[in-house]
Amino acid sequence: MMELLAGLEQTGFGTWVREAPTLWAYPTVLFLHTVGLGFLVGINVAIDLRLLGVARGLPLAPMARLFPLMWAGFWINALSGAALVVADATTKLTNPVFYVKMLFVGLGVANMALLKRRLFRDRTLLDVLPPTRQAQLVAISSLAIWICATTAGRLMGYLGPKSGLE
Repeated sequence: MMELLAGLEQTGFGTWVREAPTLWAYPTVLFLHTVGLGFLVGINVAIDLRLLGVARGLPLAPMARLFPLMWAGFWINALSGAALVVADATTKLTNPVFYVKMLFVGLGVANMALLKRRLFRDRTLLDVLPPTRQAQLVAISSLAIWICATTAGRLMGYLGPKSGLE
């Protein structure tokens, strides 16, 4: 297994991301991962807080247009995250915290899809009725999930095997 992971790291792409002496390699990939996180989680948190009563003056219905931006953030994170894994596969893929992070990311994306399907399916009702208890529970769980995913991501540099990339 370790040979397979080491082989993944030693691909041309993995070596370039990890070792290229240019801002276009590891620093840019890490920057894109941060930008993707900002779009995905930041917009999600804004919608969650609105559902929980923050900024009641902001209408919910137009927030449906933000879901494509959240999906763009997800795909930016997925691609940049894959690049970060390839660059340091022996460390990332042997770290149990990585799998905790992935579990919470999966739960967060599923929760986001549920929120859109359940709450935003009839946008005309969004601003007529206060958010349902179910919508508020989805918002609370969303906040908790993204806090856990983000925390696990940050803890990867401190728990588990160490790499020279953190």
